[in-house]
Amino acid sequence: MDHFADRLRAAPQSRLQRGAAAEALALARELARRAQDVEEPGTEPREMPDAGMFASADQITVAGHDLALVLTSEEEVEEATRLVEEAQKRAGV
Repeated sequence: MDHFADRLRAAPQSRLQRGAAAEALALARELARRAQDVEEPGTEPREMPDAGMFASADQITVAGHDLALVLTSEEEVEEATRLVEEAQKRAGV
């Protein structure tokens, strides 16, 4: 996740505009939703706001670290890692 965030920070604006930032925001929202499901089961998840393409790297970093704090099994870690890897591939960074 940190690697993906670093790649986003180094990406040119044109790459972010072509979808990398949108992919990162979608990932951040999913990671945040999963963390909320663990921390507050049964409640309506709050959606991470779109803070702009230049904030997308920070958003996945925050959401990813929040999720990492609440994961309890190796399987959950592997699933989160898979989500990040797939999003990075789709983002093309």
